[in-house]
Amino acid sequence: MSGIVGIINLDRALVDPRLLRGMTDMLAYRGPDAQEVWIDNCAGFGHTMLRTTFESEREQQPCTLDGEVWITADARIDGRAELIRKLQAEGRAIFSSATDVELILHAFHTWGDECVNHLLGDFAFAIWDGKRRRLFCARDHFGVKLFYYARAANSLIFSNTLNCIRKHPEVADKLNELAIGDFLLFGYNPEPSTTTFADIQRLPPGHVLKASEGAVAVSRYWSLPNDGHIIRYPRASDYVDHFKELLREAVSDRLRTERVGIFMSGGLDSPALAATACDLRAKQSLHLNLRAYCFVYDQSPDEERYYSGLVAKALGIPIEYAAIDGYTMFQGRDNPELHRPEPHDWALLAITYDSLKNLMSHSRVALYGEDGDALLFPATVVDMLKSMRFGEVMADVGKYIRSHRRRPPLGLGFFNMVKGWRGNPHLPAYPKWLNQDFAARLDLPGRWTTYFASQPSHIPQVRAEAHRRITSPVWQAFFESNDPGVTRVPVEHRLPLLDLRVVDYLLKIPPLPWCPNKEIFRQAMRDTLPEPVRRRSKTPLSFDPYEVRLRRPDARWVDDFVPAPELAQYVNRAAIPRVAGSACKRNESSSSHLRPLSLNFWLQSLQPINEGMKP
Repeated sequence: MSGIVGIINLDRALVDPRLLRGMTDMLAYRGPDAQEVWIDNCAGFGHTMLRTTFESEREQQPCTLDGEVWITADARIDGRAELIRKLQAEGRAIFSSATDVELILHAFHTWGDECVNHLLGDFAFAIWDGKRRRLFCARDHFGVKLFYYARAANSLIFSNTLNCIRKHPEVADKLNELAIGDFLLFGYNPEPSTTTFADIQRLPPGHVLKASEGAVAVSRYWSLPNDGHIIRYPRASDYVDHFKELLREAVSDRLRTERVGIFMSGGLDSPALAATACDLRAKQSLHLNLRAYCFVYDQSPDEERYYSGLVAKALGIPIEYAAIDGYTMFQGRDNPELHRPEPHDWALLAITYDSLKNLMSHSRVALYGEDGDALLFPATVVDMLKSMRFGEVMADVGKYIRSHRRRPPLGLGFFNMVKGWRGNPHLPAYPKWLNQDFAARLDLPGRWTTYFASQPSHIPQVRAEAHRRITSPVWQAFFESNDPGVTRVPVEHRLPLLDLRVVDYLLKIPPLPWCPNKEIFRQAMRDTLPEPVRRRSKTPLSFDPYEVRLRRPDARWVDDFVPAPELAQYVNRAAIPRVAGSACKRNESSSSHLRPLSLNFWLQSLQPINEGMKP
């Protein structure tokens, strides 16, 4: 959504208005509706506005309620009615028309640093308390909104856009070698608090940053509950009804505008969101223009066009299909609009860019169906026995067998043990093309072994694997790949299934019968989605999009690329195997062998961006 930036001079020197204005100007593409800066001696905030909710139509930032406490925020606050009731009960004079940023300020005035424990939604914000000369910053629970910061010389600089921080003259462009090594190994940076630049840090999800009297401290304010509590209702329908209620709240909170796009497949998650949005539109008489967008392969086996078409027809919403067969590997690599602030592991980035540009012509808001699979990752009977009473487990197993006429997953572990004895053939091979000195200096072989080692779960609950997936650092890479600060397309992505209320509930329902085959979704969508869609099993692509493209003649150049001089310190170019044409084999290595090429393009696109910004 909006762009935010701030400079706090910890030595109390005056903020240079030219510098702050220049950094704010850099964020203009994120917020075309308004642009403002505010300076109070040693503190300065900048903001560029992208209006994506009804309340934001009158929002102005940076914002204050009393002239002393100021905020700049990229935020959408959910559960607004409940939060307003709580604030009014605390004596705050606040109306239902308050903007989201005003709600955050009221919460801060009421509860201080504990305000984050009362907020729902996606947010990244910074608050300057002028009387106390103190900065308070926060990032939402799952990290949907981005927040970067740097401690440079006597200044603390922050923004939700990485390249904006690089524009500050005291922030060096020195690279973080470990982040580059991790990218080459895994395709992303798994460290939640670092970036590819040594001087620039991330504020991890569910964390706050506090700065005063020259001291800067980061601490966690929230963790996903892992007490192992299981919700028990007297009737099966109660579980479904409660889920539908929470899903409606999550979707409703993420509409709040007149035009919404949804990336909709022919699966179950995104159609469930579309169906819920249509139901809300009908029952609440919402003026909502909802349009679906679907990626399809017309020249390869793919049924998404058929199943998503069934959903669109049943719901009465228009749908646009984007046939993506024709996209080539690294298409658009010379287009500056496709350059990313950090290395990325997606050779088909042009698909993402074009789809967002197309959706932007209709709406500034895109709904995503991520990630019901992780939330409902099934627990086995053995998992259940570790954390549930024996009688409860047997009762749930019996009910499942009677209703589904098959046994649930047992999870006896025999095949896993055999796999461990013989070695797991599905584990990817360690890349032999890494520069040996570079790999040895950072102990990359050790990081590889640790990353792929089977680690025993220390989460004391039956849904340990689902918990692990939801908290995986890979989410950070996903959120960043869709953020306007990275895509350069002012479209805000919203994920109702990662609503805190929905996540908490789905992790506490009995695993049987609700998790296998995503049963609770299927029951909730009865008489709502077409039966072929509701009963459709999980259907991943039957082909590898990279493999298909690498076999084409126009992909053979990827094996013959000329490396940038900087690449040699990380990669032994001569050791990279050929992956195109007849050399292409269906395995997990093709994409990993393309990472040196991805890094090469990124290094070539990397340019200093703080020239001319010296105070």
